[in-house]
Amino acid sequence: MRILLTNDDGVSSPGLRLLGQALAAEHEVWIVAPDSNRSGSSHSITLGTPSRFRRTGEREFTCWGTPADCVVVALMGLVPEAPDLVLSGINLGPNLGTDILYSGTAAAARQAAFMGRPAVACSLAAYAPPYRLDFATRFLAGNLQAFVDLWAEDHFLNINFPDSAAPAGAEVTFPARRVYKDTLVRFQAPNGDLYCFLGGPQPEAREEPGTDYRAIQQGAVSISPILIHPSNHDIEDRYRQASYFNPA
Repeated sequence: MRILLTNDDGVSSPGLRLLGQALAAEHEVWIVAPDSNRSGSSHSITLGTPSRFRRTGEREFTCWGTPADCVVVALMGLVPEAPDLVLSGINLGPNLGTDILYSGTAAAARQAAFMGRPAVACSLAAYAPPYRLDFATRFLAGNLQAFVDLWAEDHFLNINFPDSAAPAGAEVTFPARRVYKDTLVRFQAPNGDLYCFLGGPQPEAREEPGTDYRAIQQGAVSISPILIHPSNHDIEDRYRQASYFNPA
């Protein structure tokens, strides 16, 4: 199988390196990943200026851009033949619930789905070393064909692994509503510029059966199919039935 591997933690991240080494034993693996950490870059792409890529191996490129840039350029010809599957990760840290709106890991998989390729975003729910990546690597390697066979247009998979050497099975889930308690630290430089740092505790989530957050809390692997064209017809109908001011 031909696999494109990318991430948002950067090309030297142990999650990407370990997964790439494991898959390369039996598959044709191409790595196109950012030169450094691009966590939180969401689905931003580079416009108006060239994207810079450097070949760093026979089937490896480093990109001075975003995870979405990596996928766009890879699928538009940097990888000579279209990959059968795009894997984004393994991210060091979870991407649960509404995290996927901020996540460069999820965005890379979403971009691949936009471009008609089966794609999986994968993350380990651990915030600090030691990162127990072995199970996640074996799980992904053992389910590659299933990911391809089950794929249909207009979605990608978001998989989160618990910080465990032996997870309690796998569950198909939906994204939780994350609760963010961000804090803002500000200071003013001598030249008058204001510097702002966003911080705070790790986000929590509403306790609800069937969510990705609940599965991880219970020690299970979370597998969430994510639609790339989200819509809510009930809300759309409310707006269709509303009266609007017409300035004409």
